[in-house]
Amino acid sequence: MIEPILAVSTALVVWAMLAGWFERHRITAPMVVVAAGIVIGALGPDTVGEALNASTALHAAEIILAILLFIDSSEVRGRLLGSHPGAALRVLLVATPLSIAAAMLLGAWVFPEAGWALLLVLACVVVPTDFSPAAATLRDDRVPAKVRDVLNIEAGYKDGLLAPVLFFGIALAAGTAPSGSALGALGAVSWAVGVAIVVGATIGWLLGRGVNAAERRGLMTTQSGRVIVVVAPVLAFAASYGLGGNEFVAPFLCGVVFHHLRRRSAHFVDGHRLIDDVGFLLTAQMWFVFGAAAFLALTGDVSWQLIVFCLAVLTVVRMAPIALALLGSEFTKTEVLLIGWLGPRGTPSIVFGLLAFNLLPADDGDDVLSVMVLTVLGSIVLHGAGSPLAAHLLDRRRARRQAKGAGP
Repeated sequence: MIEPILAVSTALVVWAMLAGWFERHRITAPMVVVAAGIVIGALGPDTVGEALNASTALHAAEIILAILLFIDSSEVRGRLLGSHPGAALRVLLVATPLSIAAAMLLGAWVFPEAGWALLLVLACVVVPTDFSPAAATLRDDRVPAKVRDVLNIEAGYKDGLLAPVLFFGIALAAGTAPSGSALGALGAVSWAVGVAIVVGATIGWLLGRGVNAAERRGLMTTQSGRVIVVVAPVLAFAASYGLGGNEFVAPFLCGVVFHHLRRRSAHFVDGHRLIDDVGFLLTAQMWFVFGAAAFLALTGDVSWQLIVFCLAVLTVVRMAPIALALLGSEFTKTEVLLIGWLGPRGTPSIVFGLLAFNLLPADDGDDVLSVMVLTVLGSIVLHGAGSPLAAHLLDRRRARRQAKGAGP
């Protein structure tokens, strides 16, 4: 099919030529590419449906996810858990499980016939955060630095932690787990994750140490330093897959270790420029596919219960667990509210949704696709416009406080 290639290429050219104008009007690259995907979806819905359900799409999504997991974990700024590790751990290890549980309970209301395994898959699709629809948030000085720090850590690690949980749910929901039981699925996933941890940590350590040593001896060039960063997640993916490990945990952990060993290098930032661009292009492909999938999903049966579910997972299902997790922390009520609100959904949800769509039975896959589409579309609206508005209101409130303090 040449039409999708032509459409996404044209959309990226238009965005590239008008990027400055788009940025001033808060129109992001994903928005432009999604529009192109919607057009293609409208012109050939049957063809798009077949393409989304093809094995090629599945393998492409798997490799893209592996690379994006590496990018997310290796580009976390600052220390391993940021400047506020306690708060970051609370958000990752307390708020995330609570959000999953809340999403599953709410999902049982929307899909009363769904088993708990499918509900777990749905929760894993709607819970991950990604700042590509609201990238300016992490650079907005009006948002407190410690809020941006926690959000940066969360976005970098959350999808990597959720990947094995997602595949545990898919194995059970699709009936592919050993012995067809939860215990069999848990055993298989645990083994795969254990292998992936060893593979990912080893490759990340060897590459980090090796690149540092080669750099000190003048054996590398600037270009080779960029290339090795792109090759690293593919190597971890392939090695883990070949050894029977989870092919997503390995690139994620490889990125964590590699980042930890390389972050003090003078060439660290330069070495990530190429993978930044690669990640951008891969993300653009996923947003294009999302646009096509959005047309298919929205022309189907969309109930009001489904809309309520998607709005809830973008708001209360995230905000309430964040508030509970950060009780008694150093963060003020306003800062906790910001962390809860600023949780856009993007590429991880799209890739998780497409993987579930391909691996689950048809009806279950269609339900997951609809949930993913509505949740991400809602996030584009709520967080694309709402994040700058929240930052503006916070800035005005801060200015009023300063004026009041300076008054007579």
